[in-house]
This record gives sequence, C-alpha cells and structure tokens, in this order.
Amino acid sequence: MDLIPNGTFRILKELKPSTEYLPGIYRVILDEPLIAKTVAVLIEPEDGPKRGRGGRRKKLDKDLKRKRKKPPQPLVGDLLWMDRDELQRLSDNSLLKAIKVERRAAPPLSVRGQREYKHRTLAMTDFLDLKKLQESIVIFEGLAGLVRDAMTRTVVSSAFVYRQWSNLCRWGIDERSLMPRRDLSGGPGIKRPCDRGDPTTPGRKKAGRKTTTQRIAMAYGIVLDPTQPGMSSEWSAAIRAADKQIPTPKPSMPKRCNLIVQSAFCAKAKEIDGKIVLVKPEIGRYPNNAQIERALTIDKTRLERLIERTTKAHFKMALRGLIARNWQGVGGPNHTWAIDSTVGDIYLRSSVNRAWIVGRPIVYVIVDVWSTAVVGFYVCLCGPSWNTAKVSLFNAAADPSLVADMWGYQPILTLDPLPTMCYALICDRGEYLSLGHRETALKLILLTSYAPPYRGDLKGLVEVIHRIEKDAQFLFIPGAMDYRRAELELRKVNPEDCVFTVREYTQYLYELFTEYNLTANREHRVTAQMQAAGVFPSPAGLWRWGHAMGIGFRRVIEEADLITELLPSSTGRVRRDAVRHAGCDYTSREIEQAQWTAYARNFGGWDVPLNYYPGAMGPIWTPNVGGAGLLKLQISDESRASPELTTEEWSDVLALTTTKRPMDQHQRKMDSLDSLERIKALRDNAMQLTAEALAKASGSAPPMTEARAIEVAATSHPSRSEAQVKEQVRDEAMQTHQEMMDALLRSANHQETTNETA
Repeated sequence: MDLIPNGTFRILKELKPSTEYLPGIYRVILDEPLIAKTVAVLIEPEDGPKRGRGGRRKKLDKDLKRKRKKPPQPLVGDLLWMDRDELQRLSDNSLLKAIKVERRAAPPLSVRGQREYKHRTLAMTDFLDLKKLQESIVIFEGLAGLVRDAMTRTVVSSAFVYRQWSNLCRWGIDERSLMPRRDLSGGPGIKRPCDRGDPTTPGRKKAGRKTTTQRIAMAYGIVLDPTQPGMSSEWSAAIRAADKQIPTPKPSMPKRCNLIVQSAFCAKAKEIDGKIVLVKPEIGRYPNNAQIERALTIDKTRLERLIERTTKAHFKMALRGLIARNWQGVGGPNHTWAIDSTVGDIYLRSSVNRAWIVGRPIVYVIVDVWSTAVVGFYVCLCGPSWNTAKVSLFNAAADPSLVADMWGYQPILTLDPLPTMCYALICDRGEYLSLGHRETALKLILLTSYAPPYRGDLKGLVEVIHRIEKDAQFLFIPGAMDYRRAELELRKVNPEDCVFTVREYTQYLYELFTEYNLTANREHRVTAQMQAAGVFPSPAGLWRWGHAMGIGFRRVIEEADLITELLPSSTGRVRRDAVRHAGCDYTSREIEQAQWTAYARNFGGWDVPLNYYPGAMGPIWTPNVGGAGLLKLQISDESRASPELTTEEWSDVLALTTTKRPMDQHQRKMDSLDSLERIKALRDNAMQLTAEALAKASGSAPPMTEARAIEVAATSHPSRSEAQVKEQVRDEAMQTHQEMMDALLRSANHQETTNETA
C-alpha cells in the first residue's frame, strides 16, 4: 500500500461492513507511518448524503412552472485521521485501490476570470505549500491557523477560504484547481424560450435591457410590453426548418434572414390582379435579424458556421486542417515526382518573326517530393496532354547537356547525382487516364497516381513552384502579369509589351529554377543529425545528402529508351539528297558513310521511323539499322527552318504558307497574264515590221550564213559601212576555212599513227 500525499484512493463497499470508513473516493493530505495515521479527505461518497426523516416532499422538475436552479457542489474538506493498519487490511482484501482523478480542462479565462484566479491563488498560498499544510495539521490538528492567515492577508471571509479548500481537495492541491469554472455554472448556453402559456401561466418575459420607450413609460409608472417579443420554441423550430431549405453555401446573413422570414413567417396571402401574393407580416409577428442569427448560431461552433458559407470542395482544398506533410511516406530523393502544368502569366513572341505574338505558354514543372527540388520542366505552346508531359519527363531524366544544347543555354549541374527516372509519379487525372500514359507507365514508371479533380492542394508543392515562378517574373519581364493583384484582375496587360520568345523564356526559367534549387530555405527539413552532418538547407543540399546516405532512388535507363518512349514519334523520308522530315532536310555522318542518299537516288527512297524533340527543330533520332541504339540527325543549313525554332512555331509557318497559297497562286496567275499580253503585243509589232520590210526589199538576198555574219558584225561595230562589213566577213570566212582544213589533216596524221601502233 502506497499512500502518497495529494494522491487518491477508493474504498469499495463490503457486503458486511467491518470498518467505519465510508465507501467512496478519498484524497491523501498527510501520511505519517510513525504515528500509524493517515490524514485524508472524503471527496466523493459512494452512497451520497442520506435524507432525514419527515419534512415536505420535494416537487419534481416537471411539476414546477420554472426549472429549478442548479445546486452548487457540496463542500468537502473535513480532515479524517484514518488508521493505517485498517487501511492496510482493506488493501490486502482488495477493498482499497489507487485511483486517478482527472481535472477537467478549463477554457481560456476572461479578464474578470484572470483577476479572480489571481485573487484565489493569493488567498490560498499557504494551502498550496504542502509542507506548511502538513505542519499545521500535525501541530494544530486542523486548518484554523491557515484560514485566519488567509482572511487577514486578502480580506476574505472564512466561507470563501473553505470553498477554495474544497476545490483543492476535490481536484488536487494545485493552482489549476483554483481556476474559476463559470462554464460549469449552468448559465451560458441554457435555452430560455419565451413560450406563451395558458391564461393562468403567462410565458417568460423577454430578457435583457428594456427599450427606450419602455424606460420612458416606467418613469411615469406605466409598464409596457416590448414591441418585439422574445424568442419562442416555435419560432426557433421554424427558423431552423426554413434555413435547411437554403442551399449551401449560405448567402450573407441579412439576405439569409430575409429568405427565412419570407419562407416561414408570411402566413397570409391575397389575390392581386389574378395572382396570389404573400402578405408581409406585421411587426412583432416575426423575429428580427438578431434573433434569427442567434437561433442559427447558438448551437453551432465557429467551424460549422464557416463550413456553411463555403462549398465542401473549397473547404477541403483551402480551409481544412493539415494533418500530414507532403513528404510523408516518401523513401528519399528521386523516389516520388509530382508533375503539373499551368498557363504562364506572360505573353511571348515568335522566333520566326518577333513582330508576331504567339500568346501565353503552357509550363510543365516536375518536382521531387522529398527534397522539393525542381528536376525538370518544359515550355510549349500546345495544350496540356500526356504527350507534352512525356517530354517534361524526358527533360528530367535525360542528360542535362543534351537538353541544354537543344534549348541553347549553358547547363549548371545543381543536383548531384543527376536525376534518373523516378519510382512513383503523381500527375493530373486527365493525363493519368490517357492510353498513352498506360503504355509509358508499363515500360518506364513503376507506380503512378493522381489527385482528385479540383484538388490542387494535394499537389501543393508543385503549385507553390508555379507561384514562385510567376511572382519572380512579375515586374521583371515585360509582358508578365500577376492576377492575384487587384489592379490587374481585369487583365489590363498590353501584349505588345512582351519581348521574350519561347526559347528565351525557357532559358529564363532554367536560371530561375537553378537559383531555387541552390538557395530555397529548407531549415524546417534539417534534423539534428543532418545539421551535424553539415547539410546545407536547400533542395540541392537535401538531394545530395539523401543520396549520400543511401536512401535515394536511382535506376539506369538507356538514353535510346527515353527517346523512343517519351519523345513524339513520326515518319521521315529518305531522299536522294537528305532525310526529309516536316519539310526540312536532316543528315549525319553515319548516314553519309552508309550512302543512304545514293541508294535513294538509284533505287528509290523509303520511309524511316523517327523521334523528334518538340522544343527544337535541330535534332531527330532514327533507329540504327546496322547497329545498336539510335542515329542522331541534325538539320542542314539549307533547310527552311532553323534549329532554334520549336515545332509549334514551324507548324505556324507551314500553316501560314498554306493559308497564303491561294493568294500567291492568284498573284502568279495575274503576272503570267500580264506577260502573255506583252509577248502578244511584241509579236504583233514584229510581224508588222517584217511585212513592211518584205514589201520594200528589191534584188536577191544574201545566204543565211552570210546574213548572220553581217548581223553580228553590224551589231559589234555599228560605225562601219555595209561594204566594209562584207569584206571583213569574207576574209574571216576564208581564214576559218583554212584553219579547219589544217586541223583535219593533223587529225588524220594522228589517226594513222595510232593504227600502226595497234
């Protein structure tokens, strides 16, 4: 048996009582083994106080006109000098057991309650000192001395001191047992409806301060009833029934009160112009706004009232209590990725012609859940889909130098070791349910999951990255916008101010995410052991430490598999000069050595499968027929598209060419008709001049050869006469004839020599 001061024990009831101690719960005040006595206080008797004989029978609550006031708790605190041997006997017989009495938690105290609590603590200072309390009991065998000291020190009555002593005995000798508990008094929260009774028992009068009219009348000795009656049970039920018909989210309280009055308290109707119209209730026949609001809120907590004013989806997304961390259950870095897309709050220009505005881009971001590091991203102009999500995964898992070469920036290796394909991927529902996702996940991703629709909070980490990205570009990049600011809610942004192309915006985001990985503060993630290991509190630092400790996830996937599974596929044509794809020519050293173009020129071209990167027209990949892996082809300098163009921009150029083709053909046709008219006019003029010349000609005409020579000479020397030209032509003809004969003879000589040698 262990009797500790301030401890509690329970004495059980015997079938044949053999002790003078009543069954119930006791609190130990003093235990003195030397005198074999234990001083205790009975704080809760098991049978309760017994009623004496005689007296008037107490009426039941149902027979009363007004509910009986809640009686206060009975005072306890009488010191009982109990025999330790008897207590030991009860303990041996299992009739005495230790018990723990829990103190009910108290709500926060008001200013008045704090003053009262301080006053009680000051008065009971000596009682709270267990050593002084025990000395007073042993020496004076009572509490009279401590009670007198408390009355003198704080000028209180003895009844006040004994009430506080009762609280200490009931709830424990501790300061917290003295806290005022007005919440248990039975006053607050008790409904007191002003229901109308029969003529002999009028209902309860309206509580509260009298109105100005009533107070003026009372000054003249006249008692007036209030214009607005008190709340009755009937009104409360009608208000709650009418409020249930109002759908959630509830409107503002004034409008809500109007709907309730119109629904539940317009009890009359009349016919006006053949229509039945509700009659507005008279004053005093319906509750006012304050009464309605109290009836709707008195039985509801603040959280329940908040839920009424919003939808369930919005509450779960933005207002619910947080019960976990986003990295809970994630093994380490590179284990789980979260991918999400958003519309960039910026306007971009075309790389083909900066005068063209291509609109706002789609930005994909992939974040490692454990380290919060950005492992990859992708910027495109087409809508979100699994095809664009696959390109984002390629950017995250491929060699950073390859991706940087296609986008034209210098790679900075912030994550060491480099990311590989993750174990689990969290994506959007539309991407998850696509057929392409199923095919890709079976080959590359071991586990995929998605968040429910309109629940971006379940991927809050990626949403935060999007917000960081948008906040960083606002006020820095021309053409950027921030819809969270009130002055820009009406989209007062001039797209003409934009200056970035898709390629430049991608380079900007790379620098932004690089800075984020190196500088974002993650001190809340650094444990004592990580701090001792010297972990730098940033996403890159967490990534590096996780892999160094062996909790990171890594796996090897060949670059060829990433290209064939994640990048879009198409078909190219091997021609006699190059490999044609999307109207552009591609070649490589391996193709030139294999002489694909020679085969195509002599035996006809053929189609080859290929994969291309949508963010750049530069490289394409095709299977290596004669070996392993893929062949990488680069766009030729003579192609119509340049390497820095994206496939979307090049598609825009092709679409523009197609739309302009009818006008171009029309212009060609008009130019051809004009040329035809000029040729016809020239021919008609030549025919007329020739006919006139033939009519004027006389004598014989020179031969055609001589006429041609004369024409050439006349054209070359327009100052000579016709006779001089004829003589010169005759001399040149004789000289030419002689040279021809000499050459013929020399060739005959060579012919004979050749025959003799043979």
